[in-house]
Amino acid sequence: MSLAPSLQLRQSQSLVMTPQLQQAIKLLTLSNLEIEAFIAEEVERNPLLAADQTSGRSTPEPVEAAPVEADSAAGEGALDVDVAAERFDDGPSEAALSTGPVGAGAAGEELPDLDTLGAPPESLHDHLRAQAGTAVAATDLGIAEALIDQIDEAGYLRASLLDMATRLGVPLARVEAVLVTIQTFDPTGVGARDLAECLALQAREADRYDPCMARLIDNLDLLGRGEVKRLQRMCGVDDEDMADMIRELRGYDPKPGCRYGGDPVQAVVPDLFVTRSRDGWTIELNAATLPRVLVNRRYHAQLASGAQDKASKAWLGDMLASANWLVKALDQRQRTIVKVATEIVRQQEAFFLHGVSHLKPLTLARIADAIEMHESTVSRVTSNKYLHCARGLFELKYFFTSAIQAADGGEAVSAAAVRAALKALIAGEGDQVLSDDTLVDLLNAKGFDIARRTVAKYREAMGIGSSVQRRRAKALERA
Repeated sequence: MSLAPSLQLRQSQSLVMTPQLQQAIKLLTLSNLEIEAFIAEEVERNPLLAADQTSGRSTPEPVEAAPVEADSAAGEGALDVDVAAERFDDGPSEAALSTGPVGAGAAGEELPDLDTLGAPPESLHDHLRAQAGTAVAATDLGIAEALIDQIDEAGYLRASLLDMATRLGVPLARVEAVLVTIQTFDPTGVGARDLAECLALQAREADRYDPCMARLIDNLDLLGRGEVKRLQRMCGVDDEDMADMIRELRGYDPKPGCRYGGDPVQAVVPDLFVTRSRDGWTIELNAATLPRVLVNRRYHAQLASGAQDKASKAWLGDMLASANWLVKALDQRQRTIVKVATEIVRQQEAFFLHGVSHLKPLTLARIADAIEMHESTVSRVTSNKYLHCARGLFELKYFFTSAIQAADGGEAVSAAAVRAALKALIAGEGDQVLSDDTLVDLLNAKGFDIARRTVAKYREAMGIGSSVQRRRAKALERA
């Protein structure tokens, strides 16, 4: 064994993830609206990039899923993480990527009236502070502010009054008095410390808080268990009065604070449109949410012709390479998304024709094998993407479901189809509440080989109670 120094040559293979390749892979996971925000940042950073605001832009040509294959032009592989040899070419490329209109504000279109834009919704805390300014004495405003800060979004006070009195250095009775004032604020029931107090505040406001209603509210656990007869004896009322009290109680809001605050609900914007045509299916990107990106080569030529030092020339070259890369990466992203969506439509054509009961089991690996891409790439493409078709709006992940073996040994069915059948059976059960065992038998009769624990799991996931809970709910409805 020689201990002398020596030189040895070794050859090995490794996957080198360039920063641009990492960024391109990240683009796959973004929705169209997130891409728009990303492009806006790039335009701000790179002076050679511009978002075209002209109205005469072209839109992507629709890609038919059948019988024509989805855009199979070269280039998708650059977004596939398992292709080590692929590299983005930083050289000259197309000057622009036509991806449809940016939206409102393009030339020739009228901008929306600013007066029609809704103001941000008032938060619950702001609503309560505004009332405290007129209802609470100036010397107690600090206490009211501290109490309001401890009220959660549902309207409940989530703090100990004794702890707050100690922290504020004031008598407990003074804190309690301020809380009583807050509990008179709108919405009725706010500032309650539990559900019973919240309902009691609303009953007092409706002038319905008599001794019978007080006993009912104090025993909500019995009402939840459906022990109506026992409650009736405790309250000392007849059947008609009991039914009237329960009806009154159901009209109250258990979470009064939820009427205020919170972020406005954002409508989901589809990334893809699927329509049926005479020759098959048409899949196209939602061009309205993708801006048109331009590389300003005239500005680059002006800068390049001027006197520059070595650092300036290097910076300008980097900006041009980055702009060219973004145009190419967006084009490859579009092609990859359409290619994956086209294969999903082909695999799940029965769903688009006949509904959820015909949804087939599908995995990421199956799509990846069909389009010759890596499974991780398909996973990224289907994240945060929504598809709109005649049956509604669906996330691309919706079409990937596990398999349930058919009872007759035939072709496996989708778990989503089983859940739909289960939901339909429970919805139509009427007064004869079906147990989980009965549901298993009925599903087996429909051809689904499913266990009782699976039925219970699906039922709970859909927010449907057990047969006992549903029976009690129906009893309360009858009461």
